[in-house]
Amino acid sequence: MKYVASLRYGVIFKKAFCDVEIFTQFVKDFTGIQLDIDQVETEKSFDPPIGNVNSRFDLYAEDKKNRVIVDIQHQNFADHYHRFMHYHCAAILEQVSSAKDYGPALRVFTIVVLTSGNSHESAVATVNFDPVDLVTQQPLGEIEHRVLYLTPKHWSADLPVSYQEWLRAIQDSLDEQVEESEYHQPQVLKVFDLIQRDGLTPTDRARMKDEYALEQLKRKEYEEALALGE
Repeated sequence: MKYVASLRYGVIFKKAFCDVEIFTQFVKDFTGIQLDIDQVETEKSFDPPIGNVNSRFDLYAEDKKNRVIVDIQHQNFADHYHRFMHYHCAAILEQVSSAKDYGPALRVFTIVVLTSGNSHESAVATVNFDPVDLVTQQPLGEIEHRVLYLTPKHWSADLPVSYQEWLRAIQDSLDEQVEESEYHQPQVLKVFDLIQRDGLTPTDRARMKDEYALEQLKRKEYEEALALGE
């Protein structure tokens, strides 16, 4: 048994997944893309902002072919799916300003991790931007951008094997203890090492408390607004 900090907290998720080895394996297992990167940026935003709302990405990396964004959130607010679609589109549009045409040089993949659960009880949902032939139902292979919405709470054995251990590990961390002997993926075990409770810094603990307080405030404001709307 290992005592860990919960991956529901952005500061903890970023502490583990900004590790290049962990990030690249996570992305490969969910997208099939082998990234060639030296670093993973946190709290990434574009300067100047794209559109009227500045998008900020929890984790961001790109190589010569791919731009990958990973975002983590715990509360499932009403705009969950729309919010991250906006982020995804911003990462596409940012490339167009310096391109000769509308075809961006980098494929964009956005992976959203929701740790609380969703009303659809869907573990993995995907948005593929590639056009599909109406008659044959075959993709045309023209647009490779994708968005993945992951909800570890709803994982099941029906999912691809490469997905399961990551989703189980994230969900398992939420009660702050994991049985590491149940996991075999080296990068998943490395996540547990990086988020061990004894290894947290005072700054990590302070940011966790701030996140929790802000979550509670946002939830209260959302419920009050919902009640007012009703």
